Amino acid sequence: MASLPGLSLTAPTPSGSTAQSAAAFLPPRTEELPARSELRFEVAFGKTYRIRVLRGTAEIFGTELAPTVTYTFTGTKAAVFTWHGCSLELQGEVESEYVGSETDAMAEWLNVHGMLETVRDDANAGSTDGGPRVLIVGPDNTGKTSLVKCLTAWSVKTGRCPTVVNLDPREGLLSIPGSITAVTISSTIDVEEGWGSSPISGPTNIPVKTPLVYHYPFASPSDAPSSLFKPLVTRAALAVTSRLEEDPAAKSSGIIIDTPGSLNSPRDAYSSIAHIASEFSVNVLLVLGSERLYSDMARRFANPKTAEDTVHVFRISTTGGAVARDETFMRSARQQQIKAYFFGDAKTSLNPHGQWWDFGDLPVYRAIDRSAASSTGTLNFLPGMDDEDEGVSAAAAMPSQDQSAGQEIFERVTPSQAMVNAIVAIKFCSGKAGQEMIRDSCVMGFAYVAEVDEGRKKIRFLAPHPSRWGDRALVWGSWPEGVGDLVA
Repeated sequence: MASLPGLSLTAPTPSGSTAQSAAAFLPPRTEELPARSELRFEVAFGKTYRIRVLRGTAEIFGTELAPTVTYTFTGTKAAVFTWHGCSLELQGEVESEYVGSETDAMAEWLNVHGMLETVRDDANAGSTDGGPRVLIVGPDNTGKTSLVKCLTAWSVKTGRCPTVVNLDPREGLLSIPGSITAVTISSTIDVEEGWGSSPISGPTNIPVKTPLVYHYPFASPSDAPSSLFKPLVTRAALAVTSRLEEDPAAKSSGIIIDTPGSLNSPRDAYSSIAHIASEFSVNVLLVLGSERLYSDMARRFANPKTAEDTVHVFRISTTGGAVARDETFMRSARQQQIKAYFFGDAKTSLNPHGQWWDFGDLPVYRAIDRSAASSTGTLNFLPGMDDEDEGVSAAAAMPSQDQSAGQEIFERVTPSQAMVNAIVAIKFCSGKAGQEMIRDSCVMGFAYVAEVDEGRKKIRFLAPHPSRWGDRALVWGSWPEGVGDLVA
């Protein structure tokens, strides 16, 4: 599978060392947690919060905390849960911290894990269907990613190696935002960094994970459902399925798929859910936080054509610790992920490299956002569109997988000042490849546009690796948004 050099998830802020020094002067305190309770905390970016288990057992999103080991958190919202009670040593600054007792959802989530383990046991006993293929859907801020982490961590703890697929381009899984990622996880999840890290230079405490990454240049699947999202889901499903056929242990462990909250819309997103379920051969659908969505999904999958098409739909309780993450927090999180991709974090420092390129040596493509163009009345100015096409709706204008004549997915562009601070995806395909090949190729890495000199016709990139990438297609999209203070 493709790897992303220099990838890590949690980035230091410019004042990170100062914040850590200040936090060190705060005296530690002890918190006793009763059985089946959790310490819920929110830490701002630039602040640090340390947790150490003094007695008993505790876990964060299913991953057990080692005793007497200090864990450091910054810019996160999480919870330490204990099944049997524990004593914690806490130190640092938090925006919110309290002990929650409404944790019945954790017992329900553990029961779901037990159900999935039964399917895995059947697969190991000779079932040809393989392990469970789980799709998790629901509105934003209902705990979908938390459930994915718990189910993954618990299965790893029992010796499984599930494949996790992230279809939410707003958040990165072992990649930066703007990615569709798939990775087989067989080692402990790093609770401090979210999921862990991709291959980097130097030793790490947690084994690295090698993801397969596709580039999705918009914030929501509804921005380009037919021209980009569904084809990329198909490509990811094909790659994951082929990978599982080569690894019996991974096949029996199954797949867990995380999705964005935007798929909660019945008007234009239910077809995307059905497409995901079909391409990944989903047999378990978990719905969080929406009775209407559960009812609609149960009705949609109620009458399968064959036994192989059966999808078991369950409504799952939302954890009491699920909190809303406002746009300010999410934007900061995205910027931190991008900074960490190039510079590393407090534990691992990376050294990105600057490269100057001539305009003529760069095949740069920009993803066409037809929905935005139509909403501003400029759809007729896009490539392949005439003045007569002005009244065409965005949905009709978006090309399907078998439509390419006169309707492009990308447009070839000349570098300009508009690209400064943008993130571009470096594809494994040639810059002379066709539109579908560019779309379907996985990501070799990402580069940051630091400077554009239109007079000299040169552009400077910041890249995690010093080697020049040669004849590769570069794709520039509207997502993720640029980071203005990445380099001086």
